[in-house]
Formats: sequence, C-alpha cells, structure tokens
Amino acid sequence: MTAPRHLDRRLRLQHLRAIDAIAAQGSVLKAAASLGLSQPALSKSLLEAEDIAGTKLFDRHPRGVVATAAGLLFVATARKMIADLKRLDEALDISGDPDRGALALGVLPVAASGVLPGALTRLRALRPEIRVRIEQGRTGDLAPLLAAGEIDLIVGRLYEPATPDSFERQALWSEPIAALARTGHPIFAHERIEREHLSAYDLAQPTMSQRVGQETEWLLQKLGLEQRVAFRSSSYVFIRELLIGGDFLSLMPSLMMAGDLMRGALKLAPLPIQSPVRLAGFIKPGDRPLSPAARAFLDALVGFVRDLAERGLTDITNGNSAF
Repeated sequence: MTAPRHLDRRLRLQHLRAIDAIAAQGSVLKAAASLGLSQPALSKSLLEAEDIAGTKLFDRHPRGVVATAAGLLFVATARKMIADLKRLDEALDISGDPDRGALALGVLPVAASGVLPGALTRLRALRPEIRVRIEQGRTGDLAPLLAAGEIDLIVGRLYEPATPDSFERQALWSEPIAALARTGHPIFAHERIEREHLSAYDLAQPTMSQRVGQETEWLLQKLGLEQRVAFRSSSYVFIRELLIGGDFLSLMPSLMMAGDLMRGALKLAPLPIQSPVRLAGFIKPGDRPLSPAARAFLDALVGFVRDLAERGLTDITNGNSAF
C-alpha cells in the first residue's frame, strides 16, 4: 500500500508557484529570477514538493529541466489553483459592487497593435468600471492560460489547432496582408497598383512571428520585392514613423495599424496578387461560460470590427466556428 501523501495538508502555495515557474522557464535559475528568489531557495521548495509528492517532478539535464509525467500533473494543477486564486482576488475586489468586473485577455501581436485598442476604447466608453488585464503572446503560449482559467479569451488570428482541443473558435473579421502607405503617397495615383509600382519604393518591414513572417516573405518573393526591403524592425512605432514621414511602403497584415487607418493617416494599397485568407476572431473555453465582462468586451469588439468594415478596411465573417 502506498503511504498517503496528504497533499491538502502539506503542499503550500510556494510549492505550486515554484513548480509553475520551473516548468514555464525550463530552468531553476531562470525560474528563481522570475520569482525574485535565490536559486537555493527555489531548489529547496522543489525538493520539498518532490518529497511531498513521493516522486521526481522534473528530470535534470545539462540545458535545463523537463517535467516528468508526475510533474506534468502537478504543473496543470498548480496553474489552475494559481489562476483560481487570482480570480478570487479579483472577485473580492469587486464583491462590494456588482456592476464592476474584471477581464483577462490573451492577445496575439497583430491584434494587440491593431483591433484591440479600438475595441478597448469602445468598451471603456460603455463600461468604464471593467478592469482589463492583458497577456500578449502566441496562441501556443496563451492556450495553456486559457485552459487554466488565467485568461477569459484569446483574441487575434485563428489557426487550426494541431491537435483537437476543447476550445471554441469564432471568426469575426479577416486581416489579409496588404501594402500600407501614408495618405497622399504617390502610389495611390495609379488606378490599379501593379508590381512595377510597388517596386519603385523602399520597404520598411516589421519583424513578424513565424507564421505571419512566412506568409509575408512568400508575398515578397512572389512580387519580386525582397531586394526593396530597406529596414526590418520589431518596433511598430519605428515602422509607423517611416510610413507617415516618407514614401516607404510596408507589407503587413492589413489591420496591424488599424488606428492610423481609421484616422486616415495611412491607407491600404491592394496587392496585385491575392494574399492568403487570414481569419481572425476569438477563442473561448468550451467548458465554462463567459463572464459578463467578457461578453461586454465581445460586444465592443464586434462593434469596432463593424466600424472597420464600414470604412472598407476589413470583411466581416458570419461569426460561426472557424474550424
């Protein structure tokens, strides 16, 4: 007979935080830094947790640590319990005022600089009492947070999952790759923009994540524009200044600078070849209902997307499941 572990009596929050951080960082040293602890202190917490569990939770390797099968179980539970405590913290803050609410959003990079500011401005005008916390990252980084309940929704480009999951994906808009230029740019003098028109100008390209970058590079090659790339930068502010201040062009997802498109500082220059279809929207958990704050945000998001569509800046989808 296995001796009882009595996890409910012996396991402490510090053990859960240690396990979560080590799994996320893949290194005890990096995990200690992320928690503001010394490496010996974090190692002690890990050893205590493994003693309580009665098994190894991580295998040590020269380049870091990897969770064992038992460790993966602990990591999943630790993240859920930490998320539940965060939710409790937020609920206690608003318990005295039923009209207030808290919202945790996971946002992909293109949406973070594109539709999110407009949607949140709309939400703020309608529901100023809702507090919003934002986690930016790729879908693979945000999905575990959604599963654990640390975030309510993921907003941005929708990718078909590599393996089936319990999430629901709903498409709201499309964000094909287009050329962006300042309003009044000479390229808009052409009734139809052809390859030779595009090749007359230098490009300032944002550094993209792997999938968006692959699509953008494919279009640059198809259009024969690789040699016209004068600058590459991860700073959208830098790219924006080049576009507004000169005759640069930039190939990027069409709504990456939605605010400047809405204000009229930038315009879309349609490409002479078709860009890959890029559906965007939101991902929500399939096993729990949305909070009132999350539903209010989705109403604001849909309203802002409609404003974009009325300006001819995007196409609205039917909102059905994307996959």
